[in-house]
Order: sequence, then C-alpha cells, then structure tokens
Amino acid sequence: MNANAILAEVDSLFTSEDSLSIFNMIDSLIQTSVDQGASQLAIRVAYNSNVGSAGRTLGINKFGLSPGLSYYHKSGLYADASAYWSKEFDPDYYLTVLSAGYLWPVTKRWSLIAEYNRYLYNQRGEDVYAPYKNNLGVSNFIEFKPVTFRLDYSFFFGEKSGHRIMPGMFVSLEKRNWGKVNRFLFYPSFNVMFGSEEIEEEIKLPLRTFYLTKTVFGVMNYSFSVPLSITIKKWNFLLNYTYNIPIALPGEDISLTNSGYASAGITRYISFK
Repeated sequence: MNANAILAEVDSLFTSEDSLSIFNMIDSLIQTSVDQGASQLAIRVAYNSNVGSAGRTLGINKFGLSPGLSYYHKSGLYADASAYWSKEFDPDYYLTVLSAGYLWPVTKRWSLIAEYNRYLYNQRGEDVYAPYKNNLGVSNFIEFKPVTFRLDYSFFFGEKSGHRIMPGMFVSLEKRNWGKVNRFLFYPSFNVMFGSEEIEEEIKLPLRTFYLTKTVFGVMNYSFSVPLSITIKKWNFLLNYTYNIPIALPGEDISLTNSGYASAGITRYISFK
C-alpha cells in the first residue's frame, strides 16, 4: 500500500456515506432503542464493492469486508470498534478504527454529535506513510421533515494536521409497520467536503531550486448516496450506492478519479434495560 493509498483511506472513511457510518448506526439506535429508554449493543458486518480509483477515495478494485461492534448508552455516550479487510492490501486486515462519542439531542430539531477516532494501520514498510492517525469531529443535524441538513467539522492530526468541513443534506422517506417490516427508510443524500492540506510548491531561482511547504484550502470532494435501511425486529439491513467526485486543491499534484461503489450491511441489536 503506497503513501497516496494510506492518505486516501482517511478521507474515504470521512466522506463515505455507507453502512459503516457511525451516523447510520446512531440513527438505527435512536429509532429502536432510545425512545424506549434502553441501551444497546450493535454487532454488524458490512460488504463494500469498490471500483478502481486513485487519490482521496479508497483506491481498491476488489471487495472489502468490515465487521464492527458498537455500544450505545441511553445517556448518549457510545463507543465503536471497526475492522477493515480486503484482498487488495497486504496484510489483508489493514486497518482498525476505534471511536468514542456523545450524542446530544439539543432541541427537537437539532442533534449534535461529538466524536474521537483513532486509526490503527497494519501496514509496514518504507513506502507506507500515514500522516493522520487521529480525528476529532463535531456533527450537527437540523431536521425539517422530511429534509435534514448536516454540517460536520473534523480535525485530523498525527505527523501532519488537516481540517475538513462537510455540509450536506438528505431527504428521509419512511414507511413503518408494513407486514413483518418495522421500518423502511430511504434517505438519498448529497455532501460537499471542504478541507485543508499541506503541499510542497517548487520554487525555481536562477541559481537554485527549493520547495516551499504551504497550506491550501478548498473543495475536496462531492458525494452522492442512496441508502435504503430495512428494520425487522432487532435486525437492520442496509443497502447503499455512493458516488464520489474528488477535486484537487489549488497547486495539489495528485491524480484523482471519480468512483462509485455499492455496499451492504447487516446489524443485530441487543437491548439492555
């Protein structure tokens, strides 16, 4: 796995609206648990079918699996551990993400999520470069049914630091208690990611050439998602397709390719009164 692929992985985790998203997990917990005053454990496994791509989005062209375990306390605190596996990487089990956060329903329409993520990469070698190993983020959800507006801020840090701002919106189309299905939820979404990155600019003078490191800011990615969530008792099934349009920052020397992929996930909830 090269330096670009490692760097791409962090942005992919942040921009992807797939079944691995902690926000989708929280939505399911809210619907099935919080209203009843219960805490819950969620056990899940997800599958991603990725197309080949380069740059910030996940650059793999084979399927990937991700098991995960989440615990949500009725107070709003939660913790999550997710593992990422793909035959495209060496070793196959290439990444673990540990998360902890707090969900705060500020008002009837406004919810706030604060979260910390730790990225644990399994790759080794001189060509492996993982500048971002930590992430602190805050997400805002403002609901005007059926439309919800979202604004995320995330600060990545490690050997380097970077900022990400992601506004977005999704439309919730819901059907409850249809046959044996407790809930159908279709919520197409659109997101834009702004961010900063440190780049090296080549400066050529008559007698010598040197490189100047500077920080640039701008649009980094557009993403479209069409998730379908189906809840049957304590089981949740999620199907999704995401399309990413990455954008190079001013002066950034990187090859970027649009990419789309399908994903699916199964989650089992265990309630604790």
